[in-house]
Amino acid sequence: MTDLPTPKPGILDIAPYVGGKSKIDGVAEPMKLSSNENMLGAGEKARAAYEAAIRNIHIYPDGRATKLRTAVAEHHGLEPERLIFGNGSDEVFALLNQTYLTPGDDIVTGQYGFLAYRISALANQASVRLAPEPEFKVTPEALLEQVTGRTRIVYVSSPSNPTGSYNTPDEIRRLHEGLRPDVLLVIDEAYAEYVTEPDWETSFELARSSENVVVTRTFSKIHGLGGLRIGFGYAPLKVAEAVDRIRLPFNVSVPGIEAAVAALGDEAHQKASRDLIQTWRPRLTQSLRGFGFDVLPSAGNFVLVRFADVETCQAANDWLNQQGIIVRPVGGYGLPDCLRITVGTDDQNRAVIDAMSEFAAR
Repeated sequence: MTDLPTPKPGILDIAPYVGGKSKIDGVAEPMKLSSNENMLGAGEKARAAYEAAIRNIHIYPDGRATKLRTAVAEHHGLEPERLIFGNGSDEVFALLNQTYLTPGDDIVTGQYGFLAYRISALANQASVRLAPEPEFKVTPEALLEQVTGRTRIVYVSSPSNPTGSYNTPDEIRRLHEGLRPDVLLVIDEAYAEYVTEPDWETSFELARSSENVVVTRTFSKIHGLGGLRIGFGYAPLKVAEAVDRIRLPFNVSVPGIEAAVAALGDEAHQKASRDLIQTWRPRLTQSLRGFGFDVLPSAGNFVLVRFADVETCQAANDWLNQQGIIVRPVGGYGLPDCLRITVGTDDQNRAVIDAMSEFAAR
């Protein structure tokens, strides 16, 4: 009997990514606050563009996503030829890892960094080195300390999921200046549009003037297009051209392209989405702290709540589920005593506050 095909070494040792829970047994329509989605949904313009695209779904998409490429370049003031488009920014990370990592290489990211960076690195038989985040924020010094001679990519989330922390321009520059020129610095700005802190700024300009910096963004958050999976990276031209050689030719769909272009032009929906977060993120934080819970400062569209111990955290999660509310346990990130709660609509946020008030009083 011949042996069955076996995956390459290390594949079966990778813990698969587990998305936010979406169902509760016995609850027909739970409040899903587990995946940092835009709880206002997609805007009217994006929905209309998606519906209009139905008549063309028998045709392969433009492999270069030219219409979206032009729209993103104009919206952000970027050079279109330096853009990489992906099936979500997750695919951009996977493409970068596939392009630059060989067996024995490593990536560096924060202790609580987004799991997608690690999964595709491990799939390319690279190792993952984690910089400690004792204050729930990664520092340039901690990242640089983990860099080895085999480091090829350093990943930074700013703002970071799930902690909500961010890095200032000075911190990003210090990190970049401390890296060798042959190490790629990838700055994930998925939550950029929600940031209100005055000491944060996008790293697009750093990427424009550097040969080893990539900045990624997504349409899944502020634009509410998580189900269409659209993300992009702004990279040095040589990086973009290298990635383009292995990128599958039709990785961004026709409806996705049309909806994303429309979403970029829907300033009213973007403003409403930002206003919701700016109104409710501090209210949630203040209310939950008032009940005696530790809530980390957040620059994203979510808050991270830390409990006294793992048992209390699990009990809180169970209690919320009983009230029909789904939030995100983040034990997979090494935070078993924390729950991440997406900022929802007015009614959803009030329901969270009421439920947590009752839990605190038990």
